[in-house]
Amino acid sequence: MASRDDRARLRPAPFAALRAADPVLAGLIDALPGHDPWAVIRRWPREPFALLVRSIVGQQISTSAAHAIFDRLERTLGGDLSAAAVAARTDDELLAAGLSHAKLRSLRDLSARVLSGDLPLDRAEELSDAELRERLMEVRGVGAWTTELFLIALGREDALPAADVGLRRAVRAAYDLDHLPTVAEVEALGERWRPLRSVAALLLYRSLTGAPGPT
Repeated sequence: MASRDDRARLRPAPFAALRAADPVLAGLIDALPGHDPWAVIRRWPREPFALLVRSIVGQQISTSAAHAIFDRLERTLGGDLSAAAVAARTDDELLAAGLSHAKLRSLRDLSARVLSGDLPLDRAEELSDAELRERLMEVRGVGAWTTELFLIALGREDALPAADVGLRRAVRAAYDLDHLPTVAEVEALGERWRPLRSVAALLLYRSLTGAPGPT
């Protein structure tokens, strides 16, 4: 089976459909000639479990703090970002990497579900978006924000992290709004982008101060 990176690299960006669906996105596409929205995912961890760990670590903290904690956690795990490695470490070891108690509980639950087979991340490519959403949302501390970003990271075309502040800021700028849009407003706007909401979101991230994607 082709990897996440291979599929994203080989797949052309479906800009024509988004251009027809939304004149604002059409303007962004014209302003970014040759842009590959999927390029950003090749900078993220390759393995699904590592992607989820990185997302959990980054919840509600700055990008720089998330990077620092994730790096310390990776060193604590000896470079083995797997459910088994997390399960093998003590709470004190994981907390020393900078995790909060809430995020520690999330990683414990995530690891347990992966090891039991309840969350078969080794078969993530075989699961539909709906199946992944259902199973991920059962993990402690994993909500819509983490789930939608995870789907984008897998190269899925129709995910929308509407709660992400960066995306909401990008929408405000691109659509010249006088307020930061609510999650519901972004979701409503996203209806016109189906089934390519991931591509639309990545375009909007890129339009915001040149940021290539969610942090």
